[in-house]
Amino acid sequence: MILRIFAIAAAAALSACATTPKPEVDVPEWRLVIHGGAGVITRDGMTPETEAAYTSALQTALEAGADVLRNGGSALDAVEAAVIPMENDPLFNAGYGAVFTAAGVHELDASIMDGRDRNAGAVTGVTRVKNPIKAARAVMDKSEHVMFAGEGADRFAESQQLEIVDNSYFDTDRRRQSLERVLEEQVRQAADRHGTVGAVAIDSEGNLAAATTTGGMTAKAMGRVGDSPLIGAATYAENGVCAVSATGHGEYFIRVGVAKTICDRVKLAGDSIDEAARVALGEVAALGGDGGVIVIDGDGHYAFEFNSEGMYRGMIDATGSQIAIYGDE
Repeated sequence: MILRIFAIAAAAALSACATTPKPEVDVPEWRLVIHGGAGVITRDGMTPETEAAYTSALQTALEAGADVLRNGGSALDAVEAAVIPMENDPLFNAGYGAVFTAAGVHELDASIMDGRDRNAGAVTGVTRVKNPIKAARAVMDKSEHVMFAGEGADRFAESQQLEIVDNSYFDTDRRRQSLERVLEEQVRQAADRHGTVGAVAIDSEGNLAAATTTGGMTAKAMGRVGDSPLIGAATYAENGVCAVSATGHGEYFIRVGVAKTICDRVKLAGDSIDEAARVALGEVAALGGDGGVIVIDGDGHYAFEFNSEGMYRGMIDATGSQIAIYGDE
């Protein structure tokens, strides 16, 4: 009798499991999230004209990536497409308009990662590649390696028929004035340590990808490498877990391994992306650094987290877009 009662109860439990509907998850058709750098960004330090210019530039980047996703393209293609307009815009520190090293030249870094198989590509210290993110993508797609550095990275990009420019192409008066000030005062302001762009996306098939690119910090020592080209520090993507792109004081993001820390906390500790990002940035802050991250998870939920005063950021999906700059937005 006891066995019969147990069997009936077990059958009832199985029936209940089979018929009870699972809670609905708000899964977007596709989604793209971008950042244009974090740092000291306040309303009283921004003219209306400059704010409008940043807003327009962020919208241009969002639309470039969204155009890929709307047409059924991959998250990988979308993050690359979103980053390119920011590399071409002197408002950002990522390509044209990148900061100068202490030696008065430009050294650019970039990385990209595909969540489908965790394939990745990166370049560091490139000086002649117009769009570093294209070089990082070529390393991933066209070589057996993950990272190329310096002249080797430039030569590899040239061998792949990417657009090559003179280093002076990246020059702007604004960045040269910043270099001269830092060299004269021997002090970097917070803004001199920041300036990175990035994107994360989920496509219609649920694939994740991330990309990050930068010109580094003003008056950096020649050959210095920050977090932006390092997989696991500024960039990481794994399907079903999360995709991350980071921006901030790179030395601290390297020491924490911010991007991988966030994804591991989601994967292994069961954190939400918001929780995981706050923990990782808390570790950065405890070491003395600041900055921010954009994150998207395997269901398309996204997060902006930063411990600086602001971060240029935006999101777009099939329902619309949003852009923000300041910390109170």
